[in-house]
Amino acid sequence: MDAPTMHNSLATKPLRKTKVDGLTGILCLPDGKWIIVHSYGGSFRVMDLETGTQVGEEWEDKDFRVKTMALSPDGKKVASGGFDGAVKLRSVDTGKVIKTWTGHTKWVRSVSWSPDGGRVVSGSDDGTFRVWDVQSGKTILGPINARENVRAVCYSPDAKMIATALGSRGLKIWDANSGELLKTFKGSFWCLAWTSDGKTLNNGRSKFDTATWTVVDLCKDFVNAISLSPNDRILAISSYFEKTVQLWDLETNQPIGTPLHHQGNVKSATFSVDGKFLLTCCRDSEARDYYIYPWDVSAIVKRAGLPSDIVRTDIFHL
Repeated sequence: MDAPTMHNSLATKPLRKTKVDGLTGILCLPDGKWIIVHSYGGSFRVMDLETGTQVGEEWEDKDFRVKTMALSPDGKKVASGGFDGAVKLRSVDTGKVIKTWTGHTKWVRSVSWSPDGGRVVSGSDDGTFRVWDVQSGKTILGPINARENVRAVCYSPDAKMIATALGSRGLKIWDANSGELLKTFKGSFWCLAWTSDGKTLNNGRSKFDTATWTVVDLCKDFVNAISLSPNDRILAISSYFEKTVQLWDLETNQPIGTPLHHQGNVKSATFSVDGKFLLTCCRDSEARDYYIYPWDVSAIVKRAGLPSDIVRTDIFHL
C-alpha cells in the first residue's frame, strides 16, 4: 500500500490508494481488520485493511468466473456466483470450496444470505432466482421465473420477502417461502440494500417505505453499486459513468458533502464493519490499474456540519 498521504481535506480525498491487480470485489470480515478481495485472474486473497499487505497464501481454489460474492452472517463462509451459472460456498478459514450448486443455465449476477445463514438466494441472467438450503445444497424454492435478467437479489431482514432488481425492467418483491409475487414496480433497478429493521428498501436512485411501498427519490444518476452503513443512517451511492461516489443521509434524504471523485469508473463501494470508512474499487482510466480507495467517513460527515453520532466509530482505526 502506498504510504498515507496527508491532505488538507480528508472530506474530498482518499486516505491512500492500494493497487490490486484485476480487482473485482471486496468483502469486509467481521473483525474489522481484514478484507477478502477477488481478482479477474481468479484469485481470492485476504488482505490487512490497515497495511494493504496480503495475509497468508492466496486461496487454493481459484475461479476467474466469479461475478458476485457475499459473506455469510457469521463471517465464516463466502457464497459466490459467476459466468458458468454455478453457486459456490468457500470456507473463509481454509479458502477451499465447500459446496458447488448447479441449476442456473446462465450467468449468476447476485447472491444474498438469509439472516440466519441457513439459505442463499441467487439471481441469474436465465431470468430466474433460486433459494438454496445451505446444509443440503438443494433448491428449496424455485427456480422462480422473474421473466427478466435478475441483476440483484436481496433477502429482507425478517426473511419473509425477497427483492429482485431487473435492471431497466423494474423491481419485483416475492414471498420468500412460497415464491408468490407480491409487488411489481416500474423503473431502473440495478442494486438493492435493505435496512436492518426492514422498514426501507434502497436502490440508490430511490428508497421505498416497505409499510406503504411509497417511494422517495434520491440520486438522478445511473447507479451501479450501493452500500449501507452498519447503523442504516448513510447510503453510499456509486455512479459508474460519473466516476463518483456520493454519501446520502437517509434520515433527511440529502447528500452528505460533495461527491467523492475517482480517477476512473467506480466498480463498488463497501462500508467497513464499524461504518467509519468507505472502501471504493476503481479502475484508473489512464494507468488501467485497479485500486482500493479508503475514505474517512467521519471526516466527510464533520466537514458537512453533521453530528458525529451518525457514524459508528467503536471498532478499529486505519
